[in-house]
Formats: sequence, structure tokens, C-alpha cells
Amino acid sequence: MQEKLKAIRENFIEELKNVQDTNALEQLRIRVLGKKGELTSILRGMGQLSPEERPRMGQIVNETRAKLESAIESAQATLKEKEKALRLQRETIDVTIPPAERSAGSLHPMNIVLNDLIEIFTGMGFETVEGPEIEYDHYNFELLNLPKNHPARDAQDTFYVDENVVLRTHTSPVQARVMTTRKPPIRIISPGRVYRADEVDATHSPVFHQIEGLVIDKNISMGDLKGTLDTFAQRLYGKGIVTRFRPSFFPFTEPSAEVDLTCSACGGKGCRVCKGTGWIEVLGAGMVNPRVLEMCGIDSREYSGFAFGMGIERLTILKYNVPDMRYLYENDLRFLKQFR
Repeated sequence: MQEKLKAIRENFIEELKNVQDTNALEQLRIRVLGKKGELTSILRGMGQLSPEERPRMGQIVNETRAKLESAIESAQATLKEKEKALRLQRETIDVTIPPAERSAGSLHPMNIVLNDLIEIFTGMGFETVEGPEIEYDHYNFELLNLPKNHPARDAQDTFYVDENVVLRTHTSPVQARVMTTRKPPIRIISPGRVYRADEVDATHSPVFHQIEGLVIDKNISMGDLKGTLDTFAQRLYGKGIVTRFRPSFFPFTEPSAEVDLTCSACGGKGCRVCKGTGWIEVLGAGMVNPRVLEMCGIDSREYSGFAFGMGIERLTILKYNVPDMRYLYENDLRFLKQFR
């Protein structure tokens, strides 16, 4: 047993000379002094010795353990200092090196345009109101004069959750909710995300963004609508931009109009952007259908109103001359950095 202790001590000292870091030192300690270590196994074998030999052998084992533990403590202190010096050397900072450039973030171009729109309409006395994107058929269609058999309810155009719940196809349900819960006068805009079953291409997406406006009060006329939209157009695209109304049809407005803006790229002279016409179609608008007012509990004999709706993507594309709507969704930093 004494020979085993001697061999353990000599091997330990030899291995200790080759230890390069504290992890290797800990592994050596466990292998020799741990619960299942070489020295511990000798202690467990002392039961085979005679009663006379046990005290002397126990003393030798304890002396050996004390020497080995002392050697470990000494080596550990040396290795820790060595590792600290290496770490400090690796972490040394050269304060003369120019700092790495940090690129500043910016708002997405659609958020820039949306913020501009909210500021413009707020300045005209509009309140911003939002609503749920998963909407009841009642608010998305019925209260907007779109009955059960209307083509806009076609499953090829609308995402249905079930028979009475849809992903809203426009932000007009917000207008319906406001008209059924408030009394005129009402002057709101409702921005938000909307969903339609469209294929993705340069001008379409199944998920896009709209902002709609609604005014309900006494003696509201088409002239009020045109004045509001002219103000919006000039503040967003610059002086000299005016609106042109073309007769159209929407179930929730009567009369209805498709609204064109003077082409901001050429000032109405005709160019590639406006295909030589000098005008660009931007939004739909009209006087709120009296039937919609009545269904929402508003007396159409006393009150009238106008509504309009436009796509934020389209307004962004026109403002920044973006050739493809998909650029707005691809998160390409080469594109987005232009809007800092």
C-alpha cells in the first residue's frame, strides 16, 4: 500500500508540471483526490489491514493528501494569475483605433407617410380611431350596405374565419362601430391593416394598409369633401396638387367618386408615371349613403356626411416614386436606408 501511495504521489507531481489551465488542474484533483479518486480508493482498502497497521497507514495517507492539496492550491494560484494576465492581454483596448460605425435606424417609409397623414388630418380636426382586424360580418359588410348576396362577400375576395367573422377587407368597420356608438358630429380617420385574397405582385398584396376618413354633421356637402381632399393632397405632395373627381359606385356612398391627384412627378404635364395623363388615381370617396346612416341609427334627414379611403402603400409609392410595392415588405436595408 505504501508503494501505491508513493506511485500516486510521484505521478501526481509529474502530471502537475504539465497542467496548463485551471480546468485541467480540477480534472487532475478529481481523479486523485475526488470521492472516487485514487487516494480515496486506498483509504477504502484500509479495512484489509491489521489493527496495528491501520493507524500508521492512515497517518501516511493523510500526510500524502495534505501534500497533494497544498501542491494543488499553489498551482491553482499560479494558474489563475497566468489566466488573468492572458485575459487582460486579450481584452486590451486600443483607444487610438477609430470606433466602429453605428448606423442610425429610421422609420419605415410607410410609417413616415402614415405619420404625415395623421398629422395632416389631425390638423383639420380629425380624431384617429382604430378597431379590430378580425371583424364581424355585421360591421364589415351589413352596416355598410353590403348584403349577404353582394359580390364583395365572395370567398375568392375575402378571408372568412367562419360564416359571421372575417379578416376585415377595409377599415370601414371602424366607421360603422363609431356611427353606432356615438352621436354626430363625427370626424374621424381610421388607419390600419386590412386583408383581401389577392395574389402578390408589384401592385397587390393579401395584406396591406388603409386609412379612411368619415365626417358626419349637419349640412355636410360634396364641397366639404373636395376641400378636405385638396388640403390633404397639397400638404402631402406639395402646392399645386389638386383633386379630380370621376363618377363611380360604392355601396356605402352616394354619390361616389374615384379621386385622382395631379401627378406629383410632372406637375400635371404628363409623364411615364402618370402615363401621359397628368393624373394619378389614388382613392375612393363620396357622400355617406343615407341607408348606411339609418342602419347605424343616425337620422339621414338631419345629418349628412362624407367618407374616403386610400391605400397607404399607394400613397408611399407615389410620394417616393417606388416602382414595386414589394420593396416595402422585403426589409432590404439597401432600400430602407434611403429614408433616414
